[in-house]
Parts: sequence; structure tokens; C-alpha cells
Amino acid sequence: MAYRQLLYAVISGLLLSTSPAQAEQGVTMDEVRIGMVNAQSGPAAGLGRGMRNGVETYFKRINAEGGVHGRRIQLISKDDGYEPARTATQTQALIEVDQVFALLGYVGTPTSRAAMPIALRQQVPYLFPFTGAEFLRTPVRKWVFNLRASYFNETEALAELISERLKLGRIALLMQDDSFGETVKSGLAGALYQRDRQIDAEARILRNDLAGVQQAITKLALSQPEAIVFIGTYKQLAAAIGEARAQGLEAQFFSVSFVGTENLISEAGALAEGVYISQVMPSPHDPSLPLVNRYLQDMAPDAVGYTSLEGYLAAATLVEALQASGPQPTRQGFVAALQQLDTDLGGFAVKFSANNHQGSNAVFITRVQAGQALPLE
Repeated sequence: MAYRQLLYAVISGLLLSTSPAQAEQGVTMDEVRIGMVNAQSGPAAGLGRGMRNGVETYFKRINAEGGVHGRRIQLISKDDGYEPARTATQTQALIEVDQVFALLGYVGTPTSRAAMPIALRQQVPYLFPFTGAEFLRTPVRKWVFNLRASYFNETEALAELISERLKLGRIALLMQDDSFGETVKSGLAGALYQRDRQIDAEARILRNDLAGVQQAITKLALSQPEAIVFIGTYKQLAAAIGEARAQGLEAQFFSVSFVGTENLISEAGALAEGVYISQVMPSPHDPSLPLVNRYLQDMAPDAVGYTSLEGYLAAATLVEALQASGPQPTRQGFVAALQQLDTDLGGFAVKFSANNHQGSNAVFITRVQAGQALPLE
């Protein structure tokens, strides 16, 4: 009897130790929990909401098809208002209270700078943030993966456009005064230097602040630039263009993708006409691409845009890696699967390796015309 009881206890222990519910934090018998912290309120809210809409829409499609290895994917989303201190607090809560498996779709450079160290300490995958910041790419970190091209990729394309295609004269920079601004400035300065060009004037504005825009434009106007490269959010750029035109400054405006294309067009109206924006996703209005065709079928018409498409593709990439991780996913196994991922999502190629955690280098230049961001020929 004692032997049988001992044998039963051993077998029960083995069964419990291999139970899916015990396999990994954030993974249960019927779901995988994914965490997201980004701007759902404040001047950058359109970016956070766009990412969340895209991610939720793709997860809804996958869950309707039965999930991944029989598990539905649950997204737990929290608001940081694009303020790094809130990002850190909410990230800690997602890991320790909500017990998420991975973090996905954060928005911003300063916010990622606050969240990434927490993810690294806890060994939680930090996936596909809406930023091209270099510190997320160099050095390569085991738990950090980027889907989009870097700001260095984007500023290279903008420098080529300004200097070689448009052949514009003096170049001014209007930048957010933080790590985001410094990262993009560094890329732009380097790309211009390669062309024997430079930033001829610079003005700075605070994150989430509109009050300083007028003074910044007044400062830049003194140099009479032909091109103004903007680093910030859509509300600030809309205000900057309006102020520039009010002061009689007819300089051409340029921005990296972070600005939020559709939000800018909505906010600025006719003032957005002629603005050049570098994009890191294909056009969300091009159904000739299979991935965009699926996206347009799934997405509510009023939510279609570059930001939600990026969220949609971020979710699709996560699902590809989760599928490859097998029926009992672990964070270690998931990261190993990501590092081997080499796929075409239907017109958008994604490839990672142990030495490269940036999935795409693709950059597309668009120009706002008649209320739409149209690809340059």
C-alpha cells in the first residue's frame, strides 16, 4: 500500500510539473496573455490607439480561427499618456500583477527607454515598439525585437530626398527635446554629412507641449530655411505648420513615421498638404498586397491607417513566432523561434536572426496630397 501511494504521488507530481498551466507565466490551458502600454490619452493618443486597434483586430481574427495551438490570445492594454514614468509603473503591473507572457506595441522612444530595462530584468520579450530608436537595436539584446526600420533608415531616405531629389537649400530642424529627438537628429546629421550638407538651424519643443511651438518657429524663421525636418507628434506638427504659414515661412516640412500620418492629416487639414513623411509600412490603402487586403477586410474603415497597419503586422509576427514555439510555449522557446523567423506576411518581408533583431529595413516616402499620403513615384 505504501509503495502504491508513493508511486501515485510521484506520477501526480510529474503530471503537475508538465501541466500547460504551469508551463510559463502568461500561458494557461486556454489563453496567452500579452501586455501593451502606450498613449491612449494625451497629444499622442492617436498613435497608441492605432497600434492597439491593429493588434486587437489581428488577434480577433486568430481567435476566431481557434487561436494558436488551441489558446486564444488576450491583450491587456494600459495607458501611459506618452509619459515615461507612467510607462514604467504600468509595465511593472503588467508583469507582476497581470502576469503577461510578453510585451507588445509600446509607442515612443522615451517610453521604451523606461520600459525596456524592466523587461530585461524580468526576462520578458519586448516586442515591436512603435519607434526607430537605435538603443533598441544596438547592441542586440536577447529579449528585444523590432519590426520596423530604424530612424537611421528613415533619415537616410529623407536626406536623399531633400538633398538629391528636391535639391532644397538651408535645412532646419524642429525637434522634441528628449531621447527621441536626439536619436532622429543624430541619424539626420549623419546622413546629411555624407552629402556634404548640415543642419543649418535648430529649435526644440517639449514632449506633449504646444505652447512652445510659436517661439520655435520664430527662431527657425530667422535662418529662412527651405526645408524643416520635424521630430515630434502630429498635434505639434499641425501647430508648427500653421505658425510657419502665419509668419510667412513657406518652407517644405518633412517628418519621420512616428508623427502619425492619418492623425496629422485629420488635425492639420489643408495645412498638411505637401508634407513629406517617411513610412516604414506599405500603404494601408493598397489591396494588391495580400496582407493589406486581409487588413482592409478586418479593420473598421475609420481606423485604417499606417499606425493600425503596423499594429496588425506586429500581431501577425508575434503569432507566427508563437505558432513556431510549439504547443507548450515558453519565453525562451518563443525568443528562439523569433530569431529563426524568415517569412513574408503577404507583401511585407520579416527576417530576424541571432545577430539581427530588426525585422525590416523597408522605408517608403509619401507626400500628402488631397488629404491622403501618397507614395512618391
